This record gives sequence, structure tokens and C-alpha cells, in this order.
Amino acid sequence: MESRQNVPAGMEIKIKMKIVETIAEVRAQVKEWRAQGLSVGLVPTMGYLHEGHKSLMEEARKENDKVVVSIFVNPMQFGVGEDLESYPRDMERDSALCENAGAALIFHPQPEEMYHKDFSSFVDMNTLTKGLCGKTRPIHFRGVCTVVSKLFNIVTPDKAFFGQKDAQQLAIIRRMVLDLSMGIEIVGCPIIREADGLAKSSRNTYLSAEERKAALVLSRAVKLGRELVQNGEKNADKVVDAMRALIEQEPLARIDYVSAVDGLTMLPVHEINGGELVAMAVYIGKTRLIDNFSVEG
Repeated sequence: MESRQNVPAGMEIKIKMKIVETIAEVRAQVKEWRAQGLSVGLVPTMGYLHEGHKSLMEEARKENDKVVVSIFVNPMQFGVGEDLESYPRDMERDSALCENAGAALIFHPQPEEMYHKDFSSFVDMNTLTKGLCGKTRPIHFRGVCTVVSKLFNIVTPDKAFFGQKDAQQLAIIRRMVLDLSMGIEIVGCPIIREADGLAKSSRNTYLSAEERKAALVLSRAVKLGRELVQNGEKNADKVVDAMRALIEQEPLARIDYVSAVDGLTMLPVHEINGGELVAMAVYIGKTRLIDNFSVEG
């Protein structure tokens, strides 16, 4: 198939999407594309896709000739008692969304394809993984870094696309790529929200009608924090305290954390000078949701 750049103006080429389950099939397809001089973008996901994931794929399609989407519920990033078994899955729905977004290949491996029985190698880091979500999910980011490293080695993309809703994950992936000289451009894409402001998440499906309404407290807290900063508040602790107070007014909400950190190091900050991340994790009932905003540098 021709590169997008060689397609005459106004002419649309229908992409025939493939779904494969083995590493060998992915490598064979990417090798074929590389022989044609085509660029490759990767969108790593755990499936049960929504408009947020679709926005990543559409951005990847704009910036690359071919887009690979991985759909893999990674057992390594789930701790004891977390929702590995109940995590929502719908491959038929996911496939349709990927094809509509212009993906050329879905990589949908089984756990044994990614982790053989004697698997004993891991990718981890210090500092960035210790706070925020890493504090209450201590093995999570080791699992993320390991699986993303494997995906990068399998797909060898030019660019990889991640959502800014998972801001700590995005910062960690960027640092991993820098530290390990991976030579892949990491593209962060904006948070996609529902019409009422709730950040789109596969875990939103866990919420009852009452919990769904209560979950709006996260986006209201983000709005409050952003407005305080825009109105000149430089004290990060005051911003965080105001956001916490708002969330605590919601009876169904239980705060895991609300924190202001340096956007690159994920270390706590007490002053707003530009480049900070204000992030939260909040349980609504039994469902843990995250949201954040960044302060422009």
C-alpha cells in the first residue's frame, strides 16, 4: 500500500486492518512496512476502548503512515486485590473502534505470549514511580515500564501516543525512553471528557448511576484548582487544600491523594511557578478514578 503522502488530494484509501496475536506476526508486518519506507505509530492500550483512546489513534494516524494498537490487559501492573479479572473487555467493539480510527494493525496477545513461564526481567525506575499512584500501587509502574518496553521492542515505532489523563505514566514513559536511549518520540495527547466534564475512563463503566453523578466532583475540583492558579494563586498547598475540601463534600468520594508535583520529576512542590502537575486519585464507591491539570511553564 502506498504511503499517505503519495495519495492524490481528495482520494481516500480504505485501510484493511489486521488483528494478530503473536510477536512474530507483528514483526513481520512492521518489517514489510519498513521496506516500503513507511513510518509507524504505536498506541498501547488495555482495551475496552473509548473516545480518549480513539483520539490517540487519530493523532497517531495524522503523524504516521501506519498505526499499531496494542490491546493487552497487562497482569504485571495489577496488584493483589485489584481488578485484573473484572477489568472490562470487549474485543469486537474495540476492533470496530480501531478500524474507524484508521489503525492498520491490532496486536492482541495472550499473557503467555508476552510473559513466558520463566520470565524474570523487569524495567523499573526510582523517584518518578514513588509518589502519587505509585505510593498506593507499588508494583504498578514496574509492570507498566516492563510491558511498554516490550511493546517498543516488538513494534519499533517511530512515535508512541499516550493520554495526559495518566500524567504520571506519561512522565515515567518519557523518562524511561530518555534514560534507556530508546529513540522513540513520546506524544502526549489531551484528556478527553464527557459532556459533563468527567474524564473518559474504561473504569467509568463500574459506576452506578448515583456514583456516576458523584464522580463529577473530580472534574469540579480540577476546574477549581485551575481557576485558582489562573487567578494568580502561587501557593500550591492552598490550591490542593481547596480541591481536597471540595472533594470531601461528596459523601461517596474517598481521597487517595491530591498533590501538586513537578511535571518532570513528580516530586512535591509548594509553589506554582509553571510546569507543575496537580493530580488526584479518588475512590467513588469502590472505583478508583484519576484526573489532573498541568500548569503551563
